[in-house]
Amino acid sequence: MPTLEAVQLPPAAPAVAAGTGRPVARASALAALVTVVAVCAADAVARTFPFGRHTRSVNDLGNQFVPFHAHLWDLLHGRAHGGALVNWQSGYGTSFLPDIGTYLGSPFALLVGVFPRDEIDLAVYVITVLKMAAAAVAMTVLLLTLRPSPGRRWAAGVLGAAYALCGWSVIEATYNTMWLDGLIAFPMLCLVGEWARTRRHALIGPVVVALAWTANFYTAYMATIGAGLVLLLRLFLEETEVRARVWALARAAWTSALGIGLSAPVLFTVFLGTKHAYPGWSKEFDPVPWSDFLARWLPATYSFSSPALFLGTGALLLAGALAFNRAVPDRERYAWTGLALLVALSFQWKPTHLAWHAFQTPNGSPYRQTFVLSGILVIAAWLCVADGLPDRRALLGGGGVLAVIAGGAAFSELVSPWSYPLFFGGLAAALGALLVAGRARDRRAMALTAVLLLAGAQTAQAAVTVAYGDRERLHRLDSYPAWGSAHDAREAAVAGADGWPAYRTDPGRRQITGNDPLLLGGEGASYYSSLTPDVLTKTMTALGGGWTSRGRSVQSLDNPVTDAVFAVGARVRADKGKAPTVTRAPVPPLVTVRGGGPAPVYGNSPFRNQESLLGARVYTLPRTVGEGCAAGQEAFLWAPEYTGWARLGTTGKWVEFRGGAPKRRAALAPLGVSTGPSARVELRPAYKKAQLGCLDRGALTAAVERLRTTGATDVHVTDSGVRAVLPAGAAGTAVFAMPRIAGWRCAVNGGAAKPAESYLGLVSVQLKGSGSPSTVSCDFRPPGLKSGAAAGAAGLAGLIGTGALLAVRKRRAGEPKHP
Repeated sequence: MPTLEAVQLPPAAPAVAAGTGRPVARASALAALVTVVAVCAADAVARTFPFGRHTRSVNDLGNQFVPFHAHLWDLLHGRAHGGALVNWQSGYGTSFLPDIGTYLGSPFALLVGVFPRDEIDLAVYVITVLKMAAAAVAMTVLLLTLRPSPGRRWAAGVLGAAYALCGWSVIEATYNTMWLDGLIAFPMLCLVGEWARTRRHALIGPVVVALAWTANFYTAYMATIGAGLVLLLRLFLEETEVRARVWALARAAWTSALGIGLSAPVLFTVFLGTKHAYPGWSKEFDPVPWSDFLARWLPATYSFSSPALFLGTGALLLAGALAFNRAVPDRERYAWTGLALLVALSFQWKPTHLAWHAFQTPNGSPYRQTFVLSGILVIAAWLCVADGLPDRRALLGGGGVLAVIAGGAAFSELVSPWSYPLFFGGLAAALGALLVAGRARDRRAMALTAVLLLAGAQTAQAAVTVAYGDRERLHRLDSYPAWGSAHDAREAAVAGADGWPAYRTDPGRRQITGNDPLLLGGEGASYYSSLTPDVLTKTMTALGGGWTSRGRSVQSLDNPVTDAVFAVGARVRADKGKAPTVTRAPVPPLVTVRGGGPAPVYGNSPFRNQESLLGARVYTLPRTVGEGCAAGQEAFLWAPEYTGWARLGTTGKWVEFRGGAPKRRAALAPLGVSTGPSARVELRPAYKKAQLGCLDRGALTAAVERLRTTGATDVHVTDSGVRAVLPAGAAGTAVFAMPRIAGWRCAVNGGAAKPAESYLGLVSVQLKGSGSPSTVSCDFRPPGLKSGAAAGAAGLAGLIGTGALLAVRKRRAGEPKHP
């Protein structure tokens, strides 16, 4: 196919390069060194893992990202149950490719494979620091590409570090590991824009785009917008002919289309995965007060709902001085200053806020695009110093900008006692560095002194900000322990009881994280992801399950009826301070057979819903919790909105309930075996909406035996499907013990595969009785994989076609010309 490169008419623009050899490498090494030293020194001062006793696994870092990286470790070492398509360990079987695209798409994630599994927390920490160092290097290379400035490459290194250590990075992205891929993506995509403008690296550009969008499509989307704005500004400043601008934009669009096309197999599955996910929290955008907005430019501030704009006083001074620096052409200094102001203002206006976030206000932090503004400010700071040091007028102007920020921030409660001393200390160091650089006669001494002052100030400010953020997160957010002896004991118990796929082993209702099956092993209901299927949450809710994170963190349900339905034959229990124990029970196989006729529907009672799915009556339901259960029956309490404690009788064990819609829902919980009607349920505080269920264990045993007798005689599980052999004459409905998420297709006796049916939320297929055994098979293909693969193939074809035509052009350009 013809490419834009092949048919363009304007003459080629001269190449602009960052230079090669040791100087650029030294500047990049300086940026990486300052970044790593600042982060590690801060964590050491704060005594945060791996340098101290405080965990760094707060919020989703410990609850999601560490367990997902642990599962990736298992995949890389052949220990996982499931593969890239199906994750058999979470949520009783769920799609995994969308999770790979959301949490594990970064090439850095593969580094977990070189660490021991019980050092998974250290692996994630190392990956985090390396990503920040890579962002510093990428920004340094971008700065030297935009303006080589051989005499001031040291300043590019310091500014590259300032970008990597911006407030968004060290306060928010440091515990949202996949966001750091966006920090790397912004300067890399800006480089792709430069390559498109100067007609270079036509084949490498799409690959860079593809890597950015595969690593983390969410931040890549924001980085692409920012890189597009930078490219438009560069075309406005550097290209004088309209035709040249149009062709450069066309080349950039073609490069982006090819790159996004290459990422489509993952991108499409993630997009459609979100469509089938349980709806998360949505809210209206409320702009942050301007005093808080300005306060976040200072070091050592913390807030989850305002933009973390800290950049380092030296970088901020230079960025503010650009508009007043007459050594820089007017067109350039006003354009870059204007772009920075417009991007900053776009944070506070709802239409542009929505545009930054794909037209949906995100859960949690509403200013996730902040890293783009940080990058633009760093570019502005570099342009201010690249061609010559700013004069007194420019520095006074920059100081005035800082005065406005510092003065406005004084009205905010976000300012900490460290903020102003660090801010003005950094300003003094920056002015001292510029003064030395302007007066020193020895060029080497000038550079060394300026580097020490600027890099030292940047390191100190960033380090304190990191340490301050470490402390504040521990006080404000949920935290999870790094791998320790409790993990070892639970993992060993799960491994010792493992019997998959004959039965499932649940790692326990008392969880360490919301993704214990990924972290500790086993196959349970627990699952926490942005892509938790809607059908999983609703099915478990109907059966009495509990959840947090507004329905996206589904918890294990400690109940013998649901264990039978989902073939949980071993369950780990680990009370606080005690060694874990394993409880076993005979359960049906993963595939069972129900009678014919229309499928039942769920009602309001989780006890009756469990019976419908089991196919037998096993509960007695007293009218009130005060009536109690018959002697020998097991008492279960359902109080989904209750927050408090309950026990059976006067000597029973107190059981905690943590309800509270819409954030949490308490799970149906066992209270023990009743000694008779006198053993009533006691609730503290009192609560009238609870429901008591009394389980007849004998009836349950009989129901399980019927399902075992009529269920599959052989079950084979693969990384993308299930195949089962049923007894001769099996008729009715074959029910698979896995949620009916979108993507399952089933066939009977080798016939044509059709979309799976749903039996009370589980995968099912209709059977027709015959004299010989029936075989049923279900295979999973995540929605979007087929169309994504087609788009990826088109992108690859376009890339190959572009390379072929460029090769033809190059060969023709080398041929001798004849009259």
